[in-house]
Amino acid sequence: MFKHLLVPVDSSSSSGQAVQKALGLAQACGSTVTAIYVVDPYAFSGVGADFSYGQAEYLEAASLEAEQALKATRAVFERQGVTIATSLVEGHAVYRGILETAAAVGADLIVMGSHGRRGLEKLLLGSVTSQVLSHTHLPVLVIRD
Repeated sequence: MFKHLLVPVDSSSSSGQAVQKALGLAQACGSTVTAIYVVDPYAFSGVGADFSYGQAEYLEAASLEAEQALKATRAVFERQGVTIATSLVEGHAVYRGILETAAAVGADLIVMGSHGRRGLEKLLLGSVTSQVLSHTHLPVLVIRD
């Protein structure tokens, strides 16, 4: 049915739930799995010397969080005997990093969590899941928190 699943992860509970759903699908379909963590290297905005110091700290913290999330995801799949590729992806917009990776690896399903933000929080923080849904031709399985 689905030959290659792309699973964007972060450190949220909805991401953990998406990992579990993707694991079940991979086992049922014999799918190849790629898990990614997308870091926006330009998320920090500022000027002057404080900018470069803040950006470096941000990138270091984001990379550490990404490595931990990918390591945990890999462990979930490997404990069940499912082979998984993981990758830290840099993307100016997180949704673009997801879609570009989906195309690059030949994914035919994206399995991702949604934080279920509403109202002002959604307006201020945006929704990566909404952007993915709006810009992809691939099926997307959304796991709500």
